[in-house]
This record gives sequence, structure tokens and C-alpha cells, in this order.
Amino acid sequence: MKTISFTKMVGAGNDFIVMDAPLKFNLKKLAIAVCDRTNGIGADGLLIFDKSKKADYKMRIINADGSEAEMCGNGARCMAVYIAQNKKPTKKLFTLETLAGKILCEEKQEIAQIRLSDPKDYKENISLTIHNKKLNVSFINTGVPHAVIYVDNLNKINIRELGRIIRYHKAFAPKGTNVNFVEQINDKLIANRTYERGVEDETKACGTGSVACAIITYLKLNPEMTNKKNATMNVKTKSGEILKISFDLINEKIKNVWLKGSAKIIAKGDYNYV
Repeated sequence: MKTISFTKMVGAGNDFIVMDAPLKFNLKKLAIAVCDRTNGIGADGLLIFDKSKKADYKMRIINADGSEAEMCGNGARCMAVYIAQNKKPTKKLFTLETLAGKILCEEKQEIAQIRLSDPKDYKENISLTIHNKKLNVSFINTGVPHAVIYVDNLNKINIRELGRIIRYHKAFAPKGTNVNFVEQINDKLIANRTYERGVEDETKACGTGSVACAIITYLKLNPEMTNKKNATMNVKTKSGEILKISFDLINEKIKNVWLKGSAKIIAKGDYNYV
């Protein structure tokens, strides 16, 4: 049995276990063990803090099923708070290396904001047939792939069933996609529920999913807009917290994407790993 120090954190409803590298373990097996909500600590994912040659710090993201993710918005915000409180960065804004590229982080009193890598692969009007019904789906990669579907009554959607079907749909093969269901409340606020790839279930929030929904909603509401500084959209997550998203639209390209919300440490301890 090995004892590993850990910190448990939550960002807008997403919970994570944070550990420092180097860890001489199989990270896939470790993530599955620690994220188990009965026999482990319980979390949506495992975040590994490490040194970087490309940025100020480095983060690896291991999902609850053991797969490694390119990016996690709420996880990165949690890591920003973890770094600010434990590593004493000398910069107000510091960089974090991820598989999706370098992101910029800032923390102030357990409110963390990050600037994500620029979104890519935006597609509209993808037609899917699910249970003999046509669905109109949008898609964008905000560090990880996200499908976005608009619905009239968000609370009545079977997220687990429908999300899983779309997550594995051939239209998004071979890597699959996260799946977001969105209800528009007004021009500045939407509600979102997400089936997360790697967790393989609905989570209480999804940072990159909230960003995907915010950007696509703004573009749909403003189809003639080609340039806009500091476009904003708020996203209400399943946890009830509202995440704030802002970005620039420059010659129809999305740039300077920021995600802001709470992130806090809720527990520290030692995990006995067999």
C-alpha cells in the first residue's frame, strides 16, 4: 500500500482530485481508483500538477474512466487556484501547459478565470437521426469536442440516454464528443446540461461545454456580426452556478476566450493506494 497526498477541489460543480507529479503509478488505474465515488475519494477527474518546459506550469487531465483529456475548463480553473494557494506564483497571470495548448490563468479569492486556446472546427446544422427523429446539432472544439443541441425544456431531457447515443455517433467518430443540451433564457443567459466524454455521464458543470454553448448561442443570435470586442454570455450550469464567458470576434474568428467562475479547495488528505 502506498500513501499519496491529495487535494480535492470543486469548480462550479465539477469536482477533481489534484496530485503533484512525479507519481510512479499507472495514471489510468490511479484515476479510476481515486475517482470511484464508493471505494475511492470520488471525483469527475484526476488533475496532475507538473513542471513545464513550455509554460510556467503543466497540467495533465485524467478522466474518471482513465482516459486522458486534452483540456478541462473547470479543471484548469481549479488548478489555477491550487497553484495560487500552494505554489506561490510570482506573476498575477501565469501560463499552464495542457494537451490543447497553453492557457492563461488568474486567481483572486477563489474566483478563477482562464483564457482558453482559440476554438476550432465550428460546424452548424449537422443532421442526426436519433430514435427516428431528426436532431439539428452544432459542433465546436473548445479544447475538446462539443456537440450542442437546443431544447425547449431542459429539465425533461434524458441526458444520460440521449447524450450517450450522440457521444458515440458515427458523425463524431473516432474520438466521440461531449454533448450539451441548451435552453435559451434570454439574450445574455442560457442554461446548459452536459454529458461528458470520459466521465460517461452527466456532470454538474462543464467549463469547455459552457464556452462552446456560449459561443454558438452568440453566433446564432448575431449572424451578421463579424467583429466584436468583449462579447459576453452567461451560462447556468446544472449545479446552479453561473459561469461567465467572454471572447472577441475578429474577422469572423473567435479569439481571446475567457471562462470565469468559482473554484475552491474542499479537502486535503492522504489516499491509500493498493
